[in-house]
Amino acid sequence: MKKIITVFGILLLLTACTSTKDISYFQDTKQETTVVVTPKQITLRPQDKLTIIVNTRNQDLTNMFNLAFVTKQLGTNNSFGNGQGVSCYTVDNEGNIDFPVLGKVNVGGKTRTQIAEQIKNELIKQNLVKDAVVVVEFANLTYSVLGEVKNPNRYAITNDQVTLLDAISQAGDLTIQGQRTNIKVLRTNVDGKQTTYIVNLCSLEDLQNSPAYYLQQNDIIYVEPNDMRARQSTVNGNNIRSSSFWISLASLFASIINIMIR
Repeated sequence: MKKIITVFGILLLLTACTSTKDISYFQDTKQETTVVVTPKQITLRPQDKLTIIVNTRNQDLTNMFNLAFVTKQLGTNNSFGNGQGVSCYTVDNEGNIDFPVLGKVNVGGKTRTQIAEQIKNELIKQNLVKDAVVVVEFANLTYSVLGEVKNPNRYAITNDQVTLLDAISQAGDLTIQGQRTNIKVLRTNVDGKQTTYIVNLCSLEDLQNSPAYYLQQNDIIYVEPNDMRARQSTVNGNNIRSSSFWISLASLFASIINIMIR
């Protein structure tokens, strides 16, 4: 009987064991720990899109700088404006956009705040406006979260700074089966080369010192399944949730019992 119990225990450990030490975040933190992290803001790259709105007291000037979004109805020659939006500007390969009146404006490698200040100063310098308020917003900037998270998806970047923790929170946090010590962040650089960063969420020091702590546009975050999840996904080709798996396991137990009884 003791031999049977021992065999059952080993099988249960093989199918269900996992390490709790790899579940909790920030295990190396201590009370009142202070870490200085240098904020990194999103900067514009070629093919990024942005909206720029200029507000002034002069409505004619405002309309001149804010290009209305115009839609053409298919199959007709009729066009109609969308009063709720403005056209997007696409950053070209040289980092420029073509802005009304000002012409080419270089925005590559600059933040939203820098771009807004640059356009405002140029409008004042050319005596076009004196009271301009310039608002710059991202239009197509995103990051993706894949793997063992509750809500894998592509998410829009709306803030100047987005951290890896922000992204994981947006995706509903990792599932209990997610590998916390081996988060992968795939990043395509401006030159087209892709770099993969490995981040350990169990270590706050490792996380905050990682170049991937602050995300960039088009980053891909992948959360691998832990060993337990991998075993649940397939054991001898059978899904652990399928009836065939449990029938096979029950048959194995019965065979072991018969051998032990003999």
